[in-house]
Amino acid sequence: MNAILGRWMVTVIAGLVATACADGGGEPRGPGCAAGLDADGDGFCDRLAADWSREAALPASGDRRDVFELGAALPEVATRGLQHTLAWPVTVSGVLLPWRPLAALFANDADDDQTLSLQAAARASLGFGTLDEMYAWLGLARSDGGDEAFPGVPWPAGVRAGDFLGAGRVDTPAGQALSFSCATCHVADLFGRTVVGLTNRRAQANEFFHKAAGFFPNLPPELLVSVTGADEAELALFARAQRNLGAIGTRTPQVLGLDTSLAQVSLSLAKRAEDPWASRDPALEAAPRPNALETLVADSKPAVWWSMKYKTRWLADGSIVSGNPVFTNFLWNELGRGADLRELAQWLADNQRVVDELTVAIFATEPPRWEDFFGAESIDLAAAQRGQLLFEGTCARCHGSYDKAWDGAQAGELAPAERLRTSRVRYHERTPVLDVGTDPQRAEGMASFAGRLNALAISVWMGTVVEVQGGYVPPPLEGIWARYPYLHNQSVPTLCALLTPAAERPTSFWMGPSDDPDTDFDPACVGFPLGDAVPTSWQADPHAFFDTTTPGLSNAGHDAWLRDEAGAPRFDAAQRADLIEFLKTL
Repeated sequence: MNAILGRWMVTVIAGLVATACADGGGEPRGPGCAAGLDADGDGFCDRLAADWSREAALPASGDRRDVFELGAALPEVATRGLQHTLAWPVTVSGVLLPWRPLAALFANDADDDQTLSLQAAARASLGFGTLDEMYAWLGLARSDGGDEAFPGVPWPAGVRAGDFLGAGRVDTPAGQALSFSCATCHVADLFGRTVVGLTNRRAQANEFFHKAAGFFPNLPPELLVSVTGADEAELALFARAQRNLGAIGTRTPQVLGLDTSLAQVSLSLAKRAEDPWASRDPALEAAPRPNALETLVADSKPAVWWSMKYKTRWLADGSIVSGNPVFTNFLWNELGRGADLRELAQWLADNQRVVDELTVAIFATEPPRWEDFFGAESIDLAAAQRGQLLFEGTCARCHGSYDKAWDGAQAGELAPAERLRTSRVRYHERTPVLDVGTDPQRAEGMASFAGRLNALAISVWMGTVVEVQGGYVPPPLEGIWARYPYLHNQSVPTLCALLTPAAERPTSFWMGPSDDPDTDFDPACVGFPLGDAVPTSWQADPHAFFDTTTPGLSNAGHDAWLRDEAGAPRFDAAQRADLIEFLKTL
């Protein structure tokens, strides 16, 4: 019976979406693109321009920055998409905390004894007791007040200097609710600037859900009314969040900045029925099915966004081989938030414009440039050009080639910063996956739930297919200087270490904030300071200590190429420095 119902629901929802805007080239309903984006008003959904199949290849231009071919409309649509990155837009999200009572409970200026007592209890259980403490504990980036989120794309209206980015409010029938958005993990502070699309090395979103599952379900509704004056609708929304927290399986990340979304999705599925909609099952919530990720460490860092434009398969391991990765992100996030997948599918069918705009923003993201932070004069151009030759002879076959403005006929007429610019990235037409000996536990973790994901009705509708891989994607290297620590599990603190045989890499290091480039960054090695250069303040947080001997956090691999066919070192110290100088300019 469940299988029949599941197939029927897939057919119904797919029909709704196909009517609104057929992904395969069908006719849209009525004028325009109904539930999807039609920026030029030609009556066809803009998403028809994108190929999300496993046979997809990069276009002749070499990238999909303008993924829906919007042309002049791209900046405006990307700005709307950024609004969705700042406030999670899903009004049927599993965990929506009513904003007004929450703001009263965690008020920064509370002065009554009952509220202060509750804040103290929250502080002991969660690690924070006020809103500002919560945002700081979460590690949210703060707006630097600039006009543009990245070159050519303005911030949405209302983003002010100092604003926390990633904790937004969504309108629901019960009033506004707090929810955590893409910006929590994919917008970062970097030496006083806000960088959209950069991995937030300070984020603790997964740990928030882990701790929230032990705090909010135990908060009596009558106490919430007494302290905050919550009304009936707000109490109903809070009760819904309490129930849904019981459907979430969580793991605390091993180290600050790592992401346990694989575990959160897999352990949450273990608490649901094995039907096409992963229906809620109270018995399984009390006694989940066994799952490898209860103990297996498969942590990884959130990916940077600006590399998406060069890829045709998704995640660090390339395991999503078809389907729009932004669609998939909605599913994975909501599985990890206890959502009803039928409600989610209907929301996605009714709000495809939101998915389209968010997709546009993510694919349009640009990397930060070294010279914008440290000045063009900080680059030794001759060394970078020598490094370019080394890169082309060793690294380009995996990571792509990078045309530099300094090689152009008019290079001598360019300003120093423009001379350093990359004019074109030449990456693989189809994204490869390679096994270079790095930690395999992410792939092992993916195997624990990939089949279950593919069987979901909503995955079938999305066209999302997950296939376990035996390695990882060798990523494009734009903005590599800002992406430390390196490898998928951030186990290598600097580029110097990455260009060193694994046996000689640091086995431990501290990960601090990127506030002061003079104390928090090693510009020569590009990454975290090590040894005596580590700021004392960093060592007060044991969660910021990275131990590569921990299972799943190995720094092995990506080093065979450092020796030639005879086993001799391929580069001496000066050559490694030249290669790093070139990498700074990407």
